[in-house]
Amino acid sequence: MELIGDITADRPLLVLAVKEEAQFLDTDLPVLLTGMGKVNAATALATVLGRGPRPSGVVNLGTAGALRPGWTGTHVVGTVIQHDLDGELLETLTGETYGAPVLLPDGGDLTLATGDAFISDEAARARLAARAALVDMEGYALATAAGLAGVPIRIVKHVSDEAGDGAARTWRESVAECARALARWAEENTPYRS
Repeated sequence: MELIGDITADRPLLVLAVKEEAQFLDTDLPVLLTGMGKVNAATALATVLGRGPRPSGVVNLGTAGALRPGWTGTHVVGTVIQHDLDGELLETLTGETYGAPVLLPDGGDLTLATGDAFISDEAARARLAARAALVDMEGYALATAAGLAGVPIRIVKHVSDEAGDGAARTWRESVAECARALARWAEENTPYRS
């Protein structure tokens, strides 16, 4: 976890997993690099929100794999689900609901599936495509942590790969281009400079 800049109540906090995704941000806004995966994302964001002061909102910028053919570009997420937690089974065991979808304001109808597995095979991609358009490793955890803290969140993802065979290679090759697109989105859609 690395926090760059100071969090204030009148500005949003930009949250990204890794420095490669943040490499073209040139902003006065605070930036939190969480590390990859749900545990790193949730604990990093919960730590900074718990310390205070809290930002006016959280903007998660990051890369995502496309689960359906033809998906490219930058997208604002409307619903985020957790694909690697069997909530239905847990409910039958405990009677409690775990891992319910999180609905985000201003996100439209795009669904993002979050899980700790990097999706790089066709079978997993096809299974997830029935439930979501994009897949990442942090979005659900960040939405949950922000929601519990009462801080609004927007999740913005740029497609880096097709979440199938060769996805890891494609992510490494495309992450710089994705980082440029995410920095452009942030400049156009946040109070990027003081």
